[in-house]
Amino acid sequence: MKNTITITDNKVFLNLYKRGKYAAGKAVTVYYKKNPRGQTRLGITTGKKVGSAVVRSRCRRIIRAAYSICEDDFPKGYDYIIVARPGCGEMKSTNIAGFFKMKAIPAILKNSAAKRPAEKK
Repeated sequence: MKNTITITDNKVFLNLYKRGKYAAGKAVTVYYKKNPRGQTRLGITTGKKVGSAVVRSRCRRIIRAAYSICEDDFPKGYDYIIVARPGCGEMKSTNIAGFFKMKAIPAILKNSAAKRPAEKK
């Protein structure tokens, strides 16, 4: 991940869960929120419902690989939390990258465009 910082602070995770917007898919859910720092930050979580420790680690690796494929497409200056859902361990990184490109990134761009004031002609 070239230009992305890892989120490790629990307060940031909780803030995104409460105040952030989200895009949900079959294998993952992406929470996102504009941050004042202007840096892109990423956090990945996998709960115990996803599976054993081996499966949860596999999910994190798959999500990291999918994010690295689509990193340049994600808008800059946002915090992202990607939550693995049950069944994520059987997916391929290209499937999750497809979800990012088809659903998550357009949702993020749509919300960022809605916040901008309309330009006068």
